[in-house]
Amino acid sequence: MAKPDSRISLAEVARQTGTMLRRGDSAHYRDGLPPSLADLTESLFFSPGDGRIWLNDQRMLLWHSSAMGHLRRELIDTLGVDRARGLLTRAGYVSGARDAQLVRERWPNGDAASVFMAGTRLHALEGVVKVTPLAFDFDIDRGTYEGEFLWEHSSEDDEHIVAYGIGTEAACWSQVGYATGYVTSLFGQLVVFREVECRSMGAGVCRVIGRHAAAWGDVDEDLRYLQARDFRSLAEAPASRTALTAPALEPTPEVSGARHEIVGASSAFNSACHQLDRVARTQATVLFTGESGVGKEAFARRLHRISARADKPFIAVNCAAIPETLIESELFGVERGAYTGASSSRPGRFERADGGTLFLDEVGTLSLPGQGKLLRALQEGEVERVGGTRTLKVDVRVVAATNVDLQGEVRAGRFREDLFYRLNVYPIHLPPLRERRDDVPLLMNHFLRRESQRHDRRPTGFTARAVRAMLHYGFPGNIRELQNLIERGVISAEDGAPIDVAHMFRREQLSPETLLAIGAQGTLTADATPPPGRLLALLQQADAKGLSLPAIEHRLLREAVDAADGNLSAAARQLGITRAQLAYRLQRAEAAPRRRRGR
Repeated sequence: MAKPDSRISLAEVARQTGTMLRRGDSAHYRDGLPPSLADLTESLFFSPGDGRIWLNDQRMLLWHSSAMGHLRRELIDTLGVDRARGLLTRAGYVSGARDAQLVRERWPNGDAASVFMAGTRLHALEGVVKVTPLAFDFDIDRGTYEGEFLWEHSSEDDEHIVAYGIGTEAACWSQVGYATGYVTSLFGQLVVFREVECRSMGAGVCRVIGRHAAAWGDVDEDLRYLQARDFRSLAEAPASRTALTAPALEPTPEVSGARHEIVGASSAFNSACHQLDRVARTQATVLFTGESGVGKEAFARRLHRISARADKPFIAVNCAAIPETLIESELFGVERGAYTGASSSRPGRFERADGGTLFLDEVGTLSLPGQGKLLRALQEGEVERVGGTRTLKVDVRVVAATNVDLQGEVRAGRFREDLFYRLNVYPIHLPPLRERRDDVPLLMNHFLRRESQRHDRRPTGFTARAVRAMLHYGFPGNIRELQNLIERGVISAEDGAPIDVAHMFRREQLSPETLLAIGAQGTLTADATPPPGRLLALLQQADAKGLSLPAIEHRLLREAVDAADGNLSAAARQLGITRAQLAYRLQRAEAAPRRRRGR
């Protein structure tokens, strides 16, 4: 086997050879390997137009440190030191675990030591504390971790000292929780951090030590403040996943039903889930409303799975796809000989759903005669097959969905009022995806795993530019469109490389809203990347205007440089190339016309 090029990172060698590094130490740590500070900084961007700040796919808050100090004092004075410390430690743990999840999914093939060090950089990037490593050594296979760090400019200490002065106890409670949560989530087993020196005790700088639980011995005191039965569950991060193994792909939809999973974390999504949980325990008829593609059938299937009817059939009917002449036979069944071609008897959807759930999608498209027949079945709880003479009792829970305003249809005379009230017992509105953008990153990762397995592809994730574009896209087709874009990206991107904007978007109109990111000097700047919509427009104009690929490249390079106010380094970073590569390509493109004139 050829000796690997020493210029290639250890993580890249591991990726190429099919093995993943599972140990690291400070003696061999090389700064600059992904995820580097620049990588993490580029993951933080601001959307002031709609009041959101994002760290890759996690929503963040910019909060006054003094406000946090006020809350801290309220907790201590109201609950006492021990309970307040427990609350802040657990909150820090969750924050650390979520950052570990971000790093694990964004850089699944990152250098082992850099992945662990990313937590220290994120803690600083979030304005909490400056972390300086003194020494660290870990081996996941052996289950050992040892690390010692200095904490400078601790925001917790600043506020604690203002309120209570110098005391005898360490005060960086949430920071200890963060470190414990971050490393525990990556390591796959409990790693406990303790603050052995603290500015709140009079030290010049805080010093913390982290070790795997077995190395500490008795960790009862540490666990008392965490008070968690399962540490990983706090951040919904399974212990079996570590930062050094690629995310496990979900089972295929055909096997698990993952095709109809509901995914989200926004307030609108959680509200719908709470309503779903409440009504699932009853037998009430549910009406899902919302635009096409928001996931009404997925919610209906979830309702069935958590109800007492879960072991019985779930039958879905798309009312819009059934011709008016066939709706009665489809819903209620047909007896042999009822009409020409009816060579055998067959049950209708009501019979097939007996004991379970019948989902009527696009119920607003039913004709008035069809509505009347449906109403009778709902009122009487019995059906009669077409051409039959027997009345069949059915025990069916009806769940309906519509993307039209049924009340408006009632006023227009196109929908029966009595049927509307029969269906509208417990309405649940599912908002469009543009109103629940907090769910977009979760849905992106969900569909990435699903489509990667379905198409046997291995993209590594999404570029920061792609995440920004998706967060600001309007999604007129809602979740269905998002799924299609991810599937397109999975197919278009190369294995082992991230999905970028051009892999997903073709003729879709991207938002022109300004995105702000962290610039090289730590200031907010407009994203210097040529707007994705502009890139796509150039590609679409290539045939019409006879633009060659070099001409398109030159225009994009010039636009990037102009957007960066002539700063070649900044433009190169946004384009994902080096400054030297950018300068060479510009020089080559601008020299081409001179060469042609000299012939």
